[in-house]
Amino acid sequence: MSFGDPNNPYGQQQGQQQGGQPGYGYPQAPPVQGGYGYPGGPTEMPGGVKASRVLLYVIAGLQVIGAIFVALAAAAVNAAKNDATLKEDVQFQQLADYSGAALWAIVVFAILWGVLAVFLAAKFGKGGNGIRITAIVFGVITAILGIYPFIVIGLIHTVLAILVVVFVAKSDGGAWFNRQQQH
Repeated sequence: MSFGDPNNPYGQQQGQQQGGQPGYGYPQAPPVQGGYGYPGGPTEMPGGVKASRVLLYVIAGLQVIGAIFVALAAAAVNAAKNDATLKEDVQFQQLADYSGAALWAIVVFAILWGVLAVFLAAKFGKGGNGIRITAIVFGVITAILGIYPFIVIGLIHTVLAILVVVFVAKSDGGAWFNRQQQH
């Protein structure tokens, strides 16, 4: 069997070089477009990142609702502190002074934490890797803070925060936040 034999269907065809030429055999691959892992990055926000953005807005809403309830509790403690029957109870007055201030501090913290969630969600469209890392840290801290007062609201915060971390930390989230920014 000769490689130059024109009747051999498996041999090299005359006038053709070894290595394959465009247009013969397998079709040419289309040119590489910007996408996950390629220069340029994705052009549309991945579904997981969109979901994380929505979850951050939900966390912010829950923060506002929680801040309202804690503010009402702080107001109730302040009102009870001025109650004539409790004026002479020194232990209650000390507790009311401490817990009233602590409750107002929690209100301020809850509002600031909600503002941070809105800020992060708003930056998902144009933010870089710093926003991604901040969102992951935010999610981890929110999940930890949601575990301590293990009530339904805390459990909801924990689940939402874990989902934010997972969706943002996935490879498509990394590709989204590490893409080249168009100015």
